[in-house]
Amino acid sequence: MRRTNTCGELRSSDLGKEVCLQGWVRFSRDHGGVAFIDLADRYGITQIVFDPEDLPAGSDREAITETMKGFTRESVISIDGIVRKRVEGTEDGRNPTGEIEVLITGAELLNKSAAPPFELGDQKEGVLPNEDTRLKYRYLDLRRTEMVQAMKFRSNLIHLARNYLDENDFLEIETPVLGKSTPEGARDYIVPSRVHPGTFYREVSFSKSSI
Repeated sequence: MRRTNTCGELRSSDLGKEVCLQGWVRFSRDHGGVAFIDLADRYGITQIVFDPEDLPAGSDREAITETMKGFTRESVISIDGIVRKRVEGTEDGRNPTGEIEVLITGAELLNKSAAPPFELGDQKEGVLPNEDTRLKYRYLDLRRTEMVQAMKFRSNLIHLARNYLDENDFLEIETPVLGKSTPEGARDYIVPSRVHPGTFYREVSFSKSSI
């Protein structure tokens, strides 16, 4: 089943709704047999809960329990569940989804992760490793909230610039247009760099049409 909502979308107005969420296991904790997981994607974080005593009829408790044994930090998972209100006093005002949680009624491990080399959660920002380590594991570093926000800002900025130029009858021309693609899909970099002699780059420019 494909997800019905992102991990930053659900609110109190969704109470009782049956949903499917997919994302990374950011944090997990066990409180006397009740398992809590912070499920994250690029849109936000939602707390999901496995509460064996509150499962609706028809839920396979044993199957869910067995599946969740494989839920390691940063594993990619898919869960079906029901949106419910958090216990009074446990709400998280810092999180837009902090008034609700999702009671797990079905679970699937999509991709198991080895132990990450550094902490990705916002709570641990103060102990991030040096930049060399983060660049080595760039695919993990880009999951951090700070990096997601930076990429979103850059994307929005470029989108605004392109829209403005398009509305003013500019043409976007990628040079060199004759660069031959490799089997992997990347272009040959045949524009020489004056800043870094001996290296080449692809240039994107805009030109206003006179036609």
